[in-house]
Amino acid sequence: MTENEELILGMIKDHPFISQQELAEMLGISGSSIAATLSGLLKKEQVLGKAYVLNETTPIICIGGANVDRKFYAKHDIMNETSNPVKSSTTVGGVARNIAENLGRLGEEVSLISASGKDSEWKEIYELSSPFMNLEHVAQFEHSSTGSYTAVLDQNGDLSVALADMDVYEHITPELLIKNSNFLRKAKCIIVDLNCPRETIDFLCSFTSKYHIPLIIIPVSSPKMNRLPKSLNAVTWLIVNKDETETFLNTKINNDNDWEDSVKQWLALGVKNVIVTNGIKGVMAGIETGEIRHYPAIHTPVVADVTGAGDSFCSGVIYSWLQKKEFDYIIKSGLVNSHKTIMSKHTVRQELSQKQFELDMEEI
Repeated sequence: MTENEELILGMIKDHPFISQQELAEMLGISGSSIAATLSGLLKKEQVLGKAYVLNETTPIICIGGANVDRKFYAKHDIMNETSNPVKSSTTVGGVARNIAENLGRLGEEVSLISASGKDSEWKEIYELSSPFMNLEHVAQFEHSSTGSYTAVLDQNGDLSVALADMDVYEHITPELLIKNSNFLRKAKCIIVDLNCPRETIDFLCSFTSKYHIPLIIIPVSSPKMNRLPKSLNAVTWLIVNKDETETFLNTKINNDNDWEDSVKQWLALGVKNVIVTNGIKGVMAGIETGEIRHYPAIHTPVVADVTGAGDSFCSGVIYSWLQKKEFDYIIKSGLVNSHKTIMSKHTVRQELSQKQFELDMEEI
């Protein structure tokens, strides 16, 4: 490298999100010289695209939904075709985004790849998410709305109707990922939710197999299970619930034997590690050696809000797996993080940190 390249690379290492203008001002070099030097570093793959991500970084990359969640709580019996008085709340959500925040709070380096509109909803998501993840790879589209999920709950807290505007995620195409391919190649692991189109999931299966990158797939709902490929040999982890499993495998889980058999079927499709969750009954987990174990759910006497419990379970599992913990510890990490999240009114519990997580694991 040239002297200028070494100098600028050192600055970027200390300040990964520094702008070209800031580099020019701090180093006393013209803007055109900075641009030329950065171009050279990009060609040499010493930095990787926008935000000048250093070649030495190995982030967790989460791909999928980042949306605004709105809840309306009816004060009285809901009546159709008229106005109903409600209380309301708004939070940020999305499976990929929620997992990214959990892992960011646990001290991991995380980047999110998603699609959004250029609107106030995205600004809200950005402000609340940016402390925990890199959002430089989120693509914005002028004539699209940022993803949103709106739920109307009756007086008992049960769902009356839900409205999901998720069309923007159809923009998370293979072409979008190809534009970020140099960045993707550096991933410690790639986590994708099924808000993404089927062809994007297929692309990621091929891409991660080629570059030997662990791939983790998190479904979001039963109707979107048709986005999952039939061959799952590229999948390192699949974390799926009972309903989603029944939909994809065209089966019914009526008892523990059915539940265990569903895990065997997932493993037969090529998944290396699979977890089938089943609410208060706990989880059934299997690994590529064929070993299958049941883990009961942790009793939670005080339930503040179940929103985000599944995402926090996935995050706990992934975090401890990356820490190379034993299989029992990995599964219990998910159960503990989910348990603590259910006791919180937040989708991602605000007190979560690496130290707090260690204390939680010791406690339970």
